[in-house]
Amino acid sequence: MAKRNNRVKSTNDLELKDRLVAINRVTKVTKGGRAFSFAAIVVVGNEDGVIGWGLGKANEVTAAIAKGVETAKKNLIKVPIHKGTIPHEVEAKFGGSRIFLRPASEGTGVKAGGAMRAVLESVGITDVLAKSKGSSNPHNLVKATIAALDELRSPAQIAQNRGISVEKVFTGK
Repeated sequence: MAKRNNRVKSTNDLELKDRLVAINRVTKVTKGGRAFSFAAIVVVGNEDGVIGWGLGKANEVTAAIAKGVETAKKNLIKVPIHKGTIPHEVEAKFGGSRIFLRPASEGTGVKAGGAMRAVLESVGITDVLAKSKGSSNPHNLVKATIAALDELRSPAQIAQNRGISVEKVFTGK
């Protein structure tokens, strides 16, 4: 699959909110005992079509979260949102996680669980139907959801690619 070019160039004018998706305590057994460290997966978004994710690892929880937020700000993407939902159905896979997103009518809400919900709410989607199959690993679910959102195309982008008007995209004439 071709790499998309929805990257956000500058984060200076964005008010990003961060959400902690999952935190994992890792234990390393040494001759002196057990050494604990933490891995945090974080999602940042402006709730208006911009989203990014990051993984931070450190010996303290707060430091791991801070590292995750900094990493997330470095790989932001722009997602087309149409009336609070996504423009079309999309499927994606990452590792053992498969996800399916479908547009929903106004008032439906975000019908998604756990890691997918955090990503969809951070990007600003208010109505969507989502299904995850396979692995429920939060890391893979976040990555699959971001990959699915990166595949979305707005009606204007589709019309431009086809060389037709936006009205013809919907009517098919």
